[in-house]
Amino acid sequence: MTIKGKKIGFALTGSHCTYEDIWPQIKKLRESGAEIYPIASQTVAETTTRFGVGSEILAHFSELAGRPVITTIVEAEPLGPAKLLDCLAVAPCTGNTLAKLANGITDTAVLMAAKTQLRNGKPVILAVSTNDALGINARNIGTLLNVQNVYFVPFGQDNPEDKPRSLVADMELILPAIECALENRQMQPVLIERSVRAVK
Repeated sequence: MTIKGKKIGFALTGSHCTYEDIWPQIKKLRESGAEIYPIASQTVAETTTRFGVGSEILAHFSELAGRPVITTIVEAEPLGPAKLLDCLAVAPCTGNTLAKLANGITDTAVLMAAKTQLRNGKPVILAVSTNDALGINARNIGTLLNVQNVYFVPFGQDNPEDKPRSLVADMELILPAIECALENRQMQPVLIERSVRAVK
């Protein structure tokens, strides 16, 4: 499956420490001929952390994608009726977003975009990045693994010693995971061994 000419929603949520791993993947998608529609949660847009200023992150995201970033529910809602996107990748996908998606909560632009995709029977690809994936969020991952049209970028423990409940997707696998999802397939294996990442 080629992604050339595909309209891909790319949604950023608040796992700020992973953004440096995300930017090259957006570049790869564009270089492969995909059209990128950038979407960001309120946390991304409005929060300043030691990893960057929200407005500057949005500006960089927009530059990489080649379009203004969708940041509100009102802006994201028309994606559904227009049936604009071939798929939606949420990368990184925080535990907060996982939990809300698994429980039908729609209170950010990212969740609205996911809701519209699922309504239209189109793929939603999740690249998990959360410290509680093997804790309270394990049940939400289990729920979403059983939801039609939801797919995961393969993930593993990123630091079992210092963060034993943490799981992070291999962001290098975003593009092939999208290709699989567009063929209605879950990329395998879902659970992978990851190299240990330092706590950021």
